[in-house]
Amino acid sequence: MSNKAHLEGFVVLEDVKGQLLKLAEKQHLVFRGKLSLETIEQYVFESYALLDKSSEIKIYLPSLAERFSRDRLQALLKIEQAESSDVKDVLFVCIHNSGRSQMAAGFMSNLGGERVVVRSAGSAPKESISLIVVEAMAEVGIDISLEYPKPLTEEVVRAADAVITMGCGDACPVYPGKRYEDWVLDDPAGQGIDSVRIIRDEIKQRVEHLLSELFTVQEL
Repeated sequence: MSNKAHLEGFVVLEDVKGQLLKLAEKQHLVFRGKLSLETIEQYVFESYALLDKSSEIKIYLPSLAERFSRDRLQALLKIEQAESSDVKDVLFVCIHNSGRSQMAAGFMSNLGGERVVVRSAGSAPKESISLIVVEAMAEVGIDISLEYPKPLTEEVVRAADAVITMGCGDACPVYPGKRYEDWVLDDPAGQGIDSVRIIRDEIKQRVEHLLSELFTVQEL
């Protein structure tokens, strides 16, 4: 068992620390033989700290940190294995990860199915997803109510085959050999449902086009 020296830089309450250590042990069972317990603990604690910066309500943070860290660890594993795959990793990035990027990720997951691994992030994430965005997506049968804003981290960019940015400037690092696109879209923040529907429908069209380029016609 680790002496936890690698966790000394993280300041959390003792009861939260216990929860995070248990979550790390749980994830170690999933990644056993692929990632060390120390690496998993580091990612769990770091993910908690990153989410804590933009959250006012702390009660759900440990469970969100589990989801966030698991996603990041899967990205890290892809980088370390460096194996070719027919499955494409797609990352959507906007400023707050509460509107445009969440809608794009919802459509990509729905339309791409098992052919894609979809992630989203924000350069300055908000605490929660826009409720009107959740409503607009529900109208077309896609439930994103359990999603949450996440900060942009290096490993998810490095793991992506395609990185789609939406109004976040140069916040996203650029790595050779990756596909980068910047989608110019209106921000749904502060807009009514009719305007959000227009943005939603444009995002769907762009996602469909992206899928058609990522995969051959025969695969679609």
